[in-house]
Amino acid sequence: MNSVLKFFRDPELGSIEPRSFKVFNERSLERIDALYRLPEDVRFDMQVVASVLPFRVNQYVIDELIDWSRVPDDPIFQLTFPQRGMLEPEAFERMAALRRSGAGRLEIAGLAQELRESLNPHPAGQLELNRPRDPEGQVIEGLQHKYRETVLFFPSQGQTCHSYCTFCFRWAQFVGDKALRMASSEVEQVLGYLRAHPDVSDLLVTGGDPMVMKTRNLAQYLEPLLAPEYDHVQNLRIGTKALTFWPYRFVTDPDADDLLRLLERLVDGGKNVAVMAHYNHWRELDTAIARAAIRRLRETGVTIRSQGPLLAHINDRPEDWARLWREQVGAGIHPYYMFVERDTGARRYFEVPLARAWSIYREAMQSVSGLARTARGPSMSAGPGKVEVQGVTEIHGEKVFALRFVQGRNPDWVQRPFFARYDENATWLDQLRPAFGENRFFFEDEYAGMVAAP
Repeated sequence: MNSVLKFFRDPELGSIEPRSFKVFNERSLERIDALYRLPEDVRFDMQVVASVLPFRVNQYVIDELIDWSRVPDDPIFQLTFPQRGMLEPEAFERMAALRRSGAGRLEIAGLAQELRESLNPHPAGQLELNRPRDPEGQVIEGLQHKYRETVLFFPSQGQTCHSYCTFCFRWAQFVGDKALRMASSEVEQVLGYLRAHPDVSDLLVTGGDPMVMKTRNLAQYLEPLLAPEYDHVQNLRIGTKALTFWPYRFVTDPDADDLLRLLERLVDGGKNVAVMAHYNHWRELDTAIARAAIRRLRETGVTIRSQGPLLAHINDRPEDWARLWREQVGAGIHPYYMFVERDTGARRYFEVPLARAWSIYREAMQSVSGLARTARGPSMSAGPGKVEVQGVTEIHGEKVFALRFVQGRNPDWVQRPFFARYDENATWLDQLRPAFGENRFFFEDEYAGMVAAP
């Protein structure tokens, strides 16, 4: 950081010492001292996987969040460090052989690009269906508009993160391929689109992580929305993992106070500002600086909502979710979503069958009070929309999944129940088949038409 770091005095913790941001990536993986506790072959495996999938971790995560006595089973280690099983065996062996041969970076990059093509870099029609167009039919870069009320914006300055999650469904943003990247710095283009769409009530600023941006950059996108012509944009959402990976952003970073004052201005100007905090494990709430960041954010008047996927190796136990939700409620955070791991990237390493996901969700819900039962799920962010597994039941002698749309490309699909044949191995919507002898789900023909349209 270029600016002078500052001390902060927390009413509960006293003086909090600032911390410089130090980050490691694939090229500096071998400079992480803590990894030398692990066998050499395990470190080599990490290097192989990091050649294909993006890797980035900072010193705070290494020092404060990972319990190195539990590695490799520690959940935050699994969340941030590459594991051999994240690549298919054939893909792993091809890259491992290339690295063992002493190949140069260009040859490694070429194979990495080839292997990434099989990992479904943009699931659920993100490039084909979600990107809006201007009146001349040109794609508006950096925007997605999948659901009528909500527009997603990818500011170019926010297309990285303080650390990368190994399960990330937006991993394609971080591999240096411009053809796979969604981003824009055109403020007026974004504002013009919002002016032209009075039915849009929500703007979700996402990434990457917008909280890697300097406050002045974030302000140039958000402050104009206080003008009367944007009164229809009632809700400003900011998706972030900074409360986990770099809570100093809200406490001791040089422009932390500027950020909080920006949020206060937006709230005082009549906007509902929601920080959409990505959490995967209760350990992420367990440091003093994380608690201080949450308190400072809440003092601005913003709402903090939490969401995250159910992941093998990280949080696939009901007691982990119950503790996470209880501690979030205690800190003033509203549990919002339990997602199903999306069909991209390292999904086969992390995915949990839908039947087991629903059982974990149900048992966790049974262990918390009503204030924590605001979390919806398990929810699949699939091509047609967000589909929630409501339960497993038996109807007329047939065991089925009960499902519903929480959001849909066609708003008429929302809250409509439908049923799929029970499949204990299915992990995603496209693996399910209609129950009761039906050939198609009610939405399939209409959705196929959307996909086929130019």
